[in-house]
This record gives sequence, structure tokens and C-alpha cells, in this order.
Amino acid sequence: MNQREDQDESLTGLRVLDLSRVLAGPLCCQMLGDHGATVIKVEPPTGDDTRRWGPPFVSEDMSAYYSAINRNKANICLDLSSDDGQSVLDLLLANSDVVVENFKSGTLAKWGFSDDHLQERFPELIIARITGFGTGGPMGAMPGYDAVAQAFGGLMSINGEAGGPALRVGVPVVDMVTGILAFSGILLALNARHRTGRGQIVDCTLADTAVSLLHPHSASNLADGRVPVRTGSAHPTVAPYDTFETQDGHVFIGVGNDRQFGTLADLLGMTELAEDARFLSNSDRLTNIAELTELLGAKIVSFSKDALAKDLLARGVPASAVRDVGEVLRDEHVRHREMVVEKGDYSGVGIPIKLSRTPGTVHSTPRAKGADTREVLAGLGLDETRIDELNRAEVARET
Repeated sequence: MNQREDQDESLTGLRVLDLSRVLAGPLCCQMLGDHGATVIKVEPPTGDDTRRWGPPFVSEDMSAYYSAINRNKANICLDLSSDDGQSVLDLLLANSDVVVENFKSGTLAKWGFSDDHLQERFPELIIARITGFGTGGPMGAMPGYDAVAQAFGGLMSINGEAGGPALRVGVPVVDMVTGILAFSGILLALNARHRTGRGQIVDCTLADTAVSLLHPHSASNLADGRVPVRTGSAHPTVAPYDTFETQDGHVFIGVGNDRQFGTLADLLGMTELAEDARFLSNSDRLTNIAELTELLGAKIVSFSKDALAKDLLARGVPASAVRDVGEVLRDEHVRHREMVVEKGDYSGVGIPIKLSRTPGTVHSTPRAKGADTREVLAGLGLDETRIDELNRAEVARET
């Protein structure tokens, strides 16, 4: 079981109840667990949907998708739709500092756990709620997945090649950032509780996250009403900031100022570009971006992607070869930063928040459904007879 109180981590002693499914909530709770919280994940008898989101699978009942966002948690299988399950849920809540849930709006209230009830019965409890669109307003209680939020929130409209169709961003960015925002909101609520002694509701939605990610396009639209268009990998307000073809693949070059542009032109043997009136400033380069891209592309195609990126970086110009996921996960620097974790048969992405005194750790690997049911129930004060009764009634289940 995921008991962490004996370790000196940032969130040691924090008790988290993970009632969430799919991605945003589980990721949030994994982050809390990575930094020392004791996390109990409650799964229904059918399990979290993502257990079946494969192939690939890492075990008979666990997809790689599920494994990636459910480490550092104890696991209990419980039918919360039953009266007995709700009695156990009441005990779990009484023993928690934070609960994270993404049920359909009204589900907890139907089970007798309305916001008013929770805040009255558990005044110190922090309730992190993750939904597609919130519980109020014209879209309140509507269902939402990551791609739906990307479409609703405008992200798809700005992703893709110029003249091409709107595209979903290739990772579930809205779900993941919502999980990170919920993690941040919980920390804010914990700090407020330290002062006031009161918990509160942390309300995060996929739609809000999508809108928050529209920078700089939202700023431009609010400033002068312009509607952004798709520009592929190019930047709408910085140039050159784009992907270019080389003799052995693609390289991305991001020029953020005039000095960097001069360095790029010099390294390419095109010093005259830095003095060309069409390209003197960033505004000039944006105005004449098509001509600039053509001139640079004709020269860059004769270079090797890795050699060019290395030379540009050495001279202070941000650049990188465009790499696939496998190349990234095998990269020497990625491994140096401990962004790949291997523990027994488990392999996963590392912890991106690095703390000097209380670093996070991968304490336990993702658990089978119901692997810790008996231990968790016993920790709540239920005796063996009662636990056996719950198992026979299929309210609780063990692996």
C-alpha cells in the first residue's frame, strides 16, 4: 500500500482520495503521490475505462495508458452506487485531506454527498472537481473529452498546416494541463487551509483550460479583433520560428531576436540577410515571411539536422532536430534529467518538478484493480468479518 509518512517529501502526511477516472484526475493524483501524498484510488467493479485503452498492455488488466498515470497509489475496488459502498465512501472521506473527482454532475449529490453536505460534515476537506464544462452556465453538466475541449476552446482551429484542416493536438494537452492546474489549485487550497482551517472546492474544467492555452492568439484577438489562422509549425508573431527540411530530416529553428537572426545568417553563410531591409526587424521578417522562408529553406536543405542544431545551440540560437518519441526517451540528456523512470518491470516518464530538499520519488508502481482493498478497509477500522461481508456482497472486491 502507498504509505508515505516515513519519508521526507513535500506532501508527506497528506491524504488524498482519488475518485477520478481517465486522465486529468488520475494525473493530478499521481503528481500528488509523486511528491509524498498517500493516495487511495477507488475504482468501480468495471475498473477505470483506461485499463482497456490498448494495446499495448503491460499486464492482463492494465494498459500502458493506465500505467502511465496511476503509480504511487493504493487501489481499492468499491461499488459506490450501493448503500454499503457509500458508507465506506463516508469513512474514506473522513480520513482524507483532499478528494479528487470527475463524476458526471450530480452523481455525488445523488449518493448523498452534495457540496453542502461535504463542506458541513468535512469542513477541512478540499474537493477538487474536474469536469468538461463545469456545473453551471449554458454548457454546464455537458460531457467532454480532450478533443471535444480542443474543438470547443479553439485549439483545433489554430493547429495544422496553412490551408489544411483543423487538427487535434497530437497529445491530450487539455486533459493533462487540466490535471496540472488541479494539482496547482489543490496546493493553493492547502495553503489557504493552513491560514483559515477551512477546505474549499477547486473547480477545474477542460473548457477553461483550453481557453487558457490560446496565448498568444487570444491576446491578439482581444487587442485588435484578428482571427488567427493556421501556420503549421511557424509562429504567428516571431520569425523565423519554423521547421525546415535538411538533407537527413527536419530541424526546428526558433529565432527570438535580431541578434539571433544575425547569428543564423552568419552560420548559414548568408550574412547579407541580416542587412537586408526586408529582414532587419522581427516585424519586417514577419511581413516578408514567405520570401525569408524560401531563402532560408534553400540553404538549410544542404545541412545535416543534428549538426546544424548543435552548431546553432553552441552560438546561442535555439534549435533542435525534430525527433520521434523513441529517440527522445533514449536521449542522454533526458536520462540525465531522470525523465525516464525504471523500477522493476515498470517504465514510466519521470517527475518534471525537481526539488532540491524534498524531491519526489516513484515509491510504488501502478496497482492491479482492488490490490489493496482489504488493507485499506482494515485501515478504516473495518474488521475481517465486515470486510468479508462486503466482498461476498460484491460491494468491495479484491484482486
